[in-house]
Amino acid sequence: MQGELAGVPAAWRTYGTGPVQALALHCALGHSGAWAGLAAKLPGLTITALDLLGHGRSADWDGVSDYHATATAMAVDLAERTGTPLVLIGHSLGGTVALRMALERPGIAARLVLIEPVLFIAADPQALAAHMAQHAAFAASLAGDRARAAALFQEIWGNGQPFADAPESQRRYITERIHLIDAPAPALNEDRAGMLAPGRLEGLRAPVLLLRGDRSPEVVEAIGTQLSRRLPDAEQAVIAGAGHMLPITHPADCAARIAAFLDRQPRNA
Repeated sequence: MQGELAGVPAAWRTYGTGPVQALALHCALGHSGAWAGLAAKLPGLTITALDLLGHGRSADWDGVSDYHATATAMAVDLAERTGTPLVLIGHSLGGTVALRMALERPGIAARLVLIEPVLFIAADPQALAAHMAQHAAFAASLAGDRARAAALFQEIWGNGQPFADAPESQRRYITERIHLIDAPAPALNEDRAGMLAPGRLEGLRAPVLLLRGDRSPEVVEAIGTQLSRRLPDAEQAVIAGAGHMLPITHPADCAARIAAFLDRQPRNA
C-alpha cells in the first residue's frame, strides 16, 4: 500500500491474517520485503511492514530534517492507523525506531521485539570505542567512494556473503542508499532523542525481547546487555550461527523465539 505518513509519501505491505497485530521495521539499507520469511513462520500475527524513510518505495530523505524523528513519526502514524496497542518488531535501525515509539507514545506497544537495535551510545565506553575503530575505514570512504563504503559496511553488518557476489540490483540499491547509514547518527551515536535519559527506560512497562545472533558485531551484545539492565521486563535470546541479518538468514529460529516470548506472561502483570 502507499499513502502519506506524517506528511511523507510512504509505502508498506501486510503479511498474514493472524489475530495479533504487529508492526515491523526493517534495518538500514533494507525494505519491507525483508520480513517475508519471518512472517511466514508466525501465522498468529498480521504484520504490517513499513518501508522506512529513504528505503523501498517510501520517499527519499531530504538530507536536512531529523532522520530518526521523521522515521519515528511515520511509524507512529502507521501504528495508529493499524490499531494500538500492537507488537512492535524492529531490526537494527528499525529496532531503535520501535524503542523510541514505545518511549514517546506510552500504550502504543503491547510488546517489543528488538532484533539487534543499534543504539550505539547505549554500549559501554570500551565497546563503543572498539565499534568506532572498526568503522573507521567505512567512515573515511563514505564521502568519496560510495561503492567502497557499501562493501566495507556489508563486510561488518551483512549476511556473510562478499558484497561483490551479491546480485547487481542489490549492490546498486545498497550503494545508492549508503549515505543513510549516517542519517540517524545524532539519535544512535549521541542519543539526541533522549532514549537513555535517567528513568526513561525504567518507565517502559511493555515486555521486551532483545534478540541477537552469536556471530554479530561485538557492540550488539554490549548494547543488549546495557538495555536489559535498565528495562523492567526484558529478556535476551541468542540465535546460534546467526549474524546481524538473522531475521532473513534464520527466520525459523527467530520466529520460534518470538512466538515463545509472545506466549509468556508479562513479569509486571
